[in-house]
Amino acid sequence: MKLRLAVYTLVALALAPLCALAAPPRAPAASTDLSATDQAFLSARDAVRLGDRARLAQHAARLSEHPLAVYLEYWQLLGRIQTGEPGVAADVAQFMRRHADSYIADRLRFDWALQLAKRGDYPGFEREAAQLLPGWWTDDSQLLCYLALSKYRKAAAQQADVFARDARQLLANTKNSAGEGCLELTETLLADGRVSIWDRVRALVEQNQFDTAKRIGARALDQSGRPVDQKMLTQAIERPSAWLTAHERRLTEMQRELAMVAIVRLARDNPQDAAEHAGSLHLLLTPEQRGIVWGRIGHMGALRLMPEAHGWYRRGGEHVGVGPDAARVDEVLEWQVRSALRAYDWKTVKSAIDRMPPALRDDPTWIYWYGRALHQAGRPAEAEDHFARIAQQFHFYGQLAAEELGQATALPLRAEAPTAEEIAPFAANRGFVRAFKFYELGLRLEGNREWNWQMRGLNDRQLLAAAEFARKRGVLDRMISTSDRTKAEFDFAQRFPAPFRDSLIQYSAPLGLDENWIYGLIRQESRFIMDARSSVGASGLMQLMPATARYVAKRLNVPNFTPGRVNELEVNLQLGTGYLKMVLDDLDGSPMLATAAYNAGPGRPRAWRSALSRPVEGAVFAETIPFNETRDYVKKVMSNSVYYAALFDSKTPSLKARLGTVSPKAAGATELP
Repeated sequence: MKLRLAVYTLVALALAPLCALAAPPRAPAASTDLSATDQAFLSARDAVRLGDRARLAQHAARLSEHPLAVYLEYWQLLGRIQTGEPGVAADVAQFMRRHADSYIADRLRFDWALQLAKRGDYPGFEREAAQLLPGWWTDDSQLLCYLALSKYRKAAAQQADVFARDARQLLANTKNSAGEGCLELTETLLADGRVSIWDRVRALVEQNQFDTAKRIGARALDQSGRPVDQKMLTQAIERPSAWLTAHERRLTEMQRELAMVAIVRLARDNPQDAAEHAGSLHLLLTPEQRGIVWGRIGHMGALRLMPEAHGWYRRGGEHVGVGPDAARVDEVLEWQVRSALRAYDWKTVKSAIDRMPPALRDDPTWIYWYGRALHQAGRPAEAEDHFARIAQQFHFYGQLAAEELGQATALPLRAEAPTAEEIAPFAANRGFVRAFKFYELGLRLEGNREWNWQMRGLNDRQLLAAAEFARKRGVLDRMISTSDRTKAEFDFAQRFPAPFRDSLIQYSAPLGLDENWIYGLIRQESRFIMDARSSVGASGLMQLMPATARYVAKRLNVPNFTPGRVNELEVNLQLGTGYLKMVLDDLDGSPMLATAAYNAGPGRPRAWRSALSRPVEGAVFAETIPFNETRDYVKKVMSNSVYYAALFDSKTPSLKARLGTVSPKAAGATELP
């Protein structure tokens, strides 16, 4: 019973997580502000989380006319799917027919498909998976693993190698490969001898899945057919440094594999120690094995911005990151490029990008840096060809590429405003009705799913009309995301709105802050949701953490400040701009470093800057920020600021000038939170 309850609760939670920026367009209404039916709906949602199916059924019986009644029906069916109740298949099919072409029907089909796969009904799984909206569930690792397993199981002999190769690559680059689908795929490939045990063990160790790594590793046999020593395997994973110290002089074939596991494990915590052990073992490893261990050490060192990382990557030679089964090959190669950028080694930048898989190589990031490497190699015509591929795209690297071609950032011609007739159909759209009800209840993530579902297949005119509909309803984040989807007609006033400008200038101007930068930051922080609340507790337009708000309020002597006032427009702007000025001054007036500090805290950009061995251009510094979230955040904020400048000013803005140059400087200490 406990297991079934836990499964039901986890699946329900997966439907409605409260994550970053999952906040309503206004503060969640107090229970006294909600209707009785809305309170009952939220109570039913709580029952789902608790696995209380009886209470859920009681509420569902009373809420058949509620705008979100379909979710109550979905939650009930989901519980029955998990417990395998008789007749549930027919009820699932009926639900999907009655609610065809809706998000929640596709969601139920997704859940049902996974359940069929778990039961071993692969024909049924394939039938349902084939009807899922293309591209909607492609980030779910378990669905992808079941799809790979299904294709492999029914492949003809001549195709099995191809599907097995694709499955191995999927497993190697899937961070959550311990779920049921990926484990079953692993077991099948292992049983058929189509995956290397040691490749899987290393990949699992890299993913911190140590128990699964030990279980898989226990199957390994040496050349004489003897099983791996369980004690040695455990020590290589749990005490890698001790194992390597004891065994690095002489290695059998199996011990070489264990040594690689130990080095991969050690590199996570101490790349320098891992490098010393790898150096001792270097001549005992094959070129391919060297590529694996030095690539991993270089990757971990690059994430720490260690200057040695570039040399560690180079010790792996051309074998770093190659091979279809290399774990997280994309990340390894991306960080080799970043490490080479910090060293201004353009030859390695080019060679590492050359070794990327085609899909990754065609990412605008690497198109831009490849163009820069070609230019440094004295091949300007080829470089310009690369820049031209992305120069018309509206993003950070599109802007930089345009500047490399001598083109100023220019806004596209504004599309004709949507008419009332174009906007009218959206008011009656059931998906939008559900979305706005979710927003009203403070369940923004669920509302966004419903909204995004309605964007399927819309042309540019319809997207602009839907964006205007969102603006009229005061949901600026949906206006931005919807307008961002257009391909040929553009309205950058929708994409980059500037509400409450007088209030913003009131607080930014006395501090000498660039309003374009502040708007660029707010657009990224909250998408202008007045009381957005992140998963870590940041609040309001400028997403202030409680401790930061208290600190700034005290520094600025804000009268009558209480934590509950953080979401007030004037208070949030006063505290947010005040803090932005503090981090800007703390980081020598660099907007880019201050942007990084606003996201990751002021101590981290100081540490990242101190790791430099030479001055670097701002774009290089931004590309080599070791936190994925902060790296993406800085690029978007700085790019946003250029577009706001183009909207507000007649002068031509320059992204490169805004990024500036970052020089090495001791980290020192800061009192800022």
